[in-house]
Amino acid sequence: MTGRAFVPDDFDVPTSLAAERFRLEPLGPRHNAGDHAAWTGSIAHIRATPGYPDGNWPPPGGMSEEANLADLQRHERDFAERRGFTYTVLEPTTGEVVGCVYIYPSDHGSDAEVSSWVRADRAELDVPLYEAVTDWLGEHWPFAGVDYASR
Repeated sequence: MTGRAFVPDDFDVPTSLAAERFRLEPLGPRHNAGDHAAWTGSIAHIRATPGYPDGNWPPPGGMSEEANLADLQRHERDFAERRGFTYTVLEPTTGEVVGCVYIYPSDHGSDAEVSSWVRADRAELDVPLYEAVTDWLGEHWPFAGVDYASR
């Protein structure tokens, strides 16, 4: 990451994205139990999702809810400090956590690196989520180029 700001100071960071089958809101500690359950029950599925080729996340053995909470607190700080933006993907009527979207500065020449995952039992949402986030990034974010593994 370079010394330049990830997003301009005057950019109003979106705090939601609503679609028919899911909605996004900033990820935070209040999502800990649902987030932890969502990814720990889908480790193999997430590790096979495009954009997760390095084998570092999610950890094959999982992690404690306390460690997950610390991770969510880090994501919340990044969001507040405009260093990166992580959104939880929620079922629109129940609010159940079904996935996550990460938007962070790129180390590969584009403006941002984006990744997303959905729970194994909601795998049918992977392509619609990718398409909605891709459109959202193009229409509402100040990025000229984004790395986001195709679906």
